[in-house]
Amino acid sequence: MNTFQAKETLPEIPDNLSIPQFFLDLEGSERLVAKDPDVRGVEPGNPWLIEDKTGRQIGLDEIKSRTFGLANTLKTRYDIGLDDVVLLFSRNNVDYPIAIWAVHRLGGIISRRRGANPDFQAGELLYQIQISKAQLIIVHPEALETAISAARSAGIPLERILVFNIGSKDTPQGFQSISDAVREGLAQPKQFSEPVIDARKKLAFLSFSSGTTGKPKAVAIPHYSVIINSIQTAVHNKVFQKYAPWHERRFRPGDVAIAVLPLYHIYGLVLSLHFILYSRMSLVIVERFNFEDMLRSISRYRISHLIASARRTTNPDVVRKYNLSSVRFIMTGAAPLTNETNEELFRIFPDAHVGQSYGMTETCSGCTLFSIEQRRGISGGSGILMPGTRARIVKPDGSFGTYDEVGELWVWSPSNALGYYNNEQATKETFIDGQVTSLWVRTGDEARIDQNLEVWVTDRIKEIMKVRGFQVAPAELEGCILSHPDVADACVVGIPDDYSGEVPLAFVVLNEAAAKRCETSKEETVNIRSSIQKHVADNKVYYKQLSGGVEFVPSIPKNPSGKLLRRLLREQAKNLVRSRPPRTRAKL
Repeated sequence: MNTFQAKETLPEIPDNLSIPQFFLDLEGSERLVAKDPDVRGVEPGNPWLIEDKTGRQIGLDEIKSRTFGLANTLKTRYDIGLDDVVLLFSRNNVDYPIAIWAVHRLGGIISRRRGANPDFQAGELLYQIQISKAQLIIVHPEALETAISAARSAGIPLERILVFNIGSKDTPQGFQSISDAVREGLAQPKQFSEPVIDARKKLAFLSFSSGTTGKPKAVAIPHYSVIINSIQTAVHNKVFQKYAPWHERRFRPGDVAIAVLPLYHIYGLVLSLHFILYSRMSLVIVERFNFEDMLRSISRYRISHLIASARRTTNPDVVRKYNLSSVRFIMTGAAPLTNETNEELFRIFPDAHVGQSYGMTETCSGCTLFSIEQRRGISGGSGILMPGTRARIVKPDGSFGTYDEVGELWVWSPSNALGYYNNEQATKETFIDGQVTSLWVRTGDEARIDQNLEVWVTDRIKEIMKVRGFQVAPAELEGCILSHPDVADACVVGIPDDYSGEVPLAFVVLNEAAAKRCETSKEETVNIRSSIQKHVADNKVYYKQLSGGVEFVPSIPKNPSGKLLRRLLREQAKNLVRSRPPRTRAKL
């Protein structure tokens, strides 16, 4: 049996503390990994949270106060207690973490909905309410109508819907706002006691999986997973350690990060929120991502750290308008970066540490990250195993691979989730080989691990195409297509073919200039399509050519972390194939 193991070890972490007890109450928790006696943590005046739109700053004392006030009201008015589930259905908000920690103070569980789009179907929200058995909903005003419809269908009284405050906008009539609930709780004595827990087993979150391969499943994440993954990231990055001159250290108390990733995604929840606050840095909370707005915020708040999802930056002319010299660290995940994208980031941020991480909801965020020894991660690599993490490569015949052999990536980490909530069959298929505290996660990703423990993720195994018996990875073709000068984004799926079994079809988003050329000339549309196909043909072996064709689309569907929702385009591709006459289908 070949098991790859991270070289660094972890300190002893308390397993009897809830998330807010560890992050908000445990003074000196950073000393668990500290070796530098000069590091004393964040100065009292440094804000923990900053509201992007208004510049409002919230320090630890106010965070504790608001968390207490909300917890008090959740107990007295709504009777939320041990193991009760509260559903958060919202975009980023400065009170989003307050709501999380208030529920956790009571021993409750947070169920997080991916997205708060008003067009989101109430039926899908109802599905999550029913799976998690949520008893209370906290919602963004824009998604209130969806929440109302789902609540009615689930039999949840409308008075059990709270609404986040958005700037100076009035709270919708008939609903209590979070700020009102905080004030109500602060006006009365403490009415709750925090339960004693086993953090390794006590559920903190029901985080619904991305749905890239089917209906979302509720991933059961205990308090310990969020705590330990934050510590793993801190140990890996030598947070609080005097390993280099101050100006060269990756994470320093007083630095400023920006939360452009949604906090309802595991990446944003653990790395953008809890790890950043553990590192005693300030976090700018952005409600809704917009590329130029992000650049403006970087300049305004002197942002030093970006934790984001990136496939390709856009519009260099816009980038040049802003002072981005403060950025010292960029970590990306969710989608592999091509050499071209990496080089683009290096040009824009010449002095920054830039690299990739890899993880999933089932591992409670990151299990790899680019090495602290490198200023720049390896293009195409996903980083090395995080401290305390082990990995296996399982080949198609079931045997375990060694260095540079390709197979399915299995991961063991102390941060791994407990399984899928109330779904024994799905849990058995993904969480295997151990007891509750030592389950391996089958990632469903094809990968290899080299001699330096760098993990190279090839693709989702279920997304691998078989063309005339050859395996073809969509991500490889997408990287090639993205290097075409007219392309802004791309996604490749396989479509059935009578001769080859399956052939690649590319959905392509053109950049602004190319799109304008197509608007004025049908001939130009044909020329660009042919140029993209030729570009792939010139760079890839014959069976990897875009024999299924190129379809131009306005955007590529992705989940909030930036992962391609390939299954949606597969359905679109099936419809295209049905509409095509047989003679136009590809033959290699």
